[in-house]
Amino acid sequence: MSTPDSFVDEVTDAVRRDRLFAAFRKYGWIGVVLVLVIVGGAAWNEWQKAQATARAQAFGDGVMAALEKTDPGERVKAVSAVAAGGDQKALLALLQASNPSADKVGAMAALDALVADQKLPQIYRDLAVLKRVVVAGPDQPLADRRAALQAIDVAGRPFRVLAEEQLAYLLIEEGKPADALKALIALVQDQESPAGMRQRLGLAITALGGKVPEQKPAANAAAPSAG
Repeated sequence: MSTPDSFVDEVTDAVRRDRLFAAFRKYGWIGVVLVLVIVGGAAWNEWQKAQATARAQAFGDGVMAALEKTDPGERVKAVSAVAAGGDQKALLALLQASNPSADKVGAMAALDALVADQKLPQIYRDLAVLKRVVVAGPDQPLADRRAALQAIDVAGRPFRVLAEEQLAYLLIEEGKPADALKALIALVQDQESPAGMRQRLGLAITALGGKVPEQKPAANAAAPSAG
């Protein structure tokens, strides 16, 4: 390579370096900001996780301390005093309603608040509806209890079969044992009914003078081998 060519190359490289340094001086702060954002975001996420863990631990400790109280009234007050947020509120409401014999009014109020809280997942609200019907018993008109149960007796809802069981018991309370027996038999044959529930239903069917039907095999059960 000739001397003039080498000189041109050196000048070109120098110009490129100058342009690179100029661009870095002008835009280099963007990279620094991006690094700070990434590092800061990671630190924020870790802090949030640590805070969530601390809140969960404090909630668990508070609940355990409350449940250790032997006096039912003091236990309910202690549970009510536990700080809770989000889904924890649902758990507290269910705990508050766990001993309605000690404070039925308070249990009903806790369940009503849980049912009405639209921010909570549907599964908690459905469970509160089911438990409220059981806790209320004859103190609530039968028609109101039936309407509440029918609202969660919907395909795909988590407590559908339990709602149907309670609806069958309402038929007994209403003086319609034949209709109740028919509903209980259908529920025994429902593939979504758990085994423990089927045993309970079998006892109810027998008490009503009916015959417990043979359970249908599950639809996805493996077919017996030909050999």
